[in-house]
Amino acid sequence: MTQDAPRTLGDLRRTAERFWPEATAESWDRVGLVTGRAAAPLRRVLLAVDAVDATVEEALDWDADALLTHHPLLLRGINSIAEDTAKGSLLARLIRGECALLAAHTNADQPEGGVSDVIARRLGLADAQPIVPMASDPSAGIGRVGELPAPETLRAFAERVAGIMPATVSGVRVAGDPERPVQRIALLGGAGDSLLDHPLVRGADVYLTSDLRHHPAQESLEQSAVAGGPALVDVAHWASESLWLEGAAERLAAELPGVEFRVSARRTDPWAFSVGANDGRASGAGSGR
Repeated sequence: MTQDAPRTLGDLRRTAERFWPEATAESWDRVGLVTGRAAAPLRRVLLAVDAVDATVEEALDWDADALLTHHPLLLRGINSIAEDTAKGSLLARLIRGECALLAAHTNADQPEGGVSDVIARRLGLADAQPIVPMASDPSAGIGRVGELPAPETLRAFAERVAGIMPATVSGVRVAGDPERPVQRIALLGGAGDSLLDHPLVRGADVYLTSDLRHHPAQESLEQSAVAGGPALVDVAHWASESLWLEGAAERLAAELPGVEFRVSARRTDPWAFSVGANDGRASGAGSGR
């Protein structure tokens, strides 16, 4: 194909496969092309964390030829794509609008420039390495652990996190002494309960992730009181994964000149507002470990 030849969906799919090989996705994941034909012309691609009503509408309003999302629309099995179901309605609208749908999920979490790597870079972590390296490439893998340039308080670190993340209703939640000095940081973009007991997480001063549930978080803090362990910093799932999109769009644009790439402006964090928030200082809750 010459430089001036029209681009196709097949070009996007091949480029995405080079950047985020489907074989590197977790076994339970469902990544790659969901709908679309390889020969379809490719002029505009919208990137988003989620394929939901708002991003599908944005893609169609922009006359995009493809919507590339981080979260797979069909991650969990369905037995109908009838248009009176949410996913069936989205797929029908995309197909009618001749807008393909692709997903790069756990295969985009692991490499350099992936979800966790981007967060580590934004925080300025030095010598950041995967928490769980890939067997085929130890420089890639799940999560990152590295060092801040100098120690700072947990509160200052939480404020640093808030400064790099897009604003959400839940903001940044913190469990730990706000004056505790921290420097070694473990992190995982997206849901991170599964790594709470990992030795590299237990050996860090802070574990930054999303979707921490009550009991795993509480048990981690109780263990820290006995044997030492990290403070916990919890951010919105959507926020932690949205930082990856800008770099992904730039890489794709460099490889596919003539195609316009745009990151969705829609916030797909599901929470709309909160009431009665309390940081715990009145009762002393959450201020301890």
